[in-house]
Amino acid sequence: MAIQLKIPNLKGDDCAKKITKSIQTMESDAKIDVNVDTKTVTVDTAASEESIKQIIQSAGFTIEGY
Repeated sequence: MAIQLKIPNLKGDDCAKKITKSIQTMESDAKIDVNVDTKTVTVDTAASEESIKQIIQSAGFTIEGY
């Protein structure tokens, strides 16, 4: 299932790498696309949307509308 989230404090490639690494640590099979220009993260994973949101927040990022 693909999950798309808007991350307002996504600033650049370092942030993108941190989000990707955080998700892959917990969900090694996840396919992750981070778009710095649109400040979005798309995650294709079997994990729940809630668990992905918690991983991103634990990495220090905010999620719009969450």
